[in-house]
Amino acid sequence: MIDMKELTIQELEGQQVELLPSRETLFLNANWASVYATNTSLALNAGSLLATAHSSAVQTILVAQS
Repeated sequence: MIDMKELTIQELEGQQVELLPSRETLFLNANWASVYATNTSLALNAGSLLATAHSSAVQTILVAQS
């Protein structure tokens, strides 16, 4: 969870900004990212009366940027 707080006017005035490059410049300088995500889970229940099922889950996210 991200903890957010309100900025005071003094804090906001202390921030620095810069202009983004023009759209044409960004178009010629492409930056691509390939994202691959998988979620897998495995559960086992013995099938007997009052049995408990245990499960473990794994999430994998791979990012390749060029």
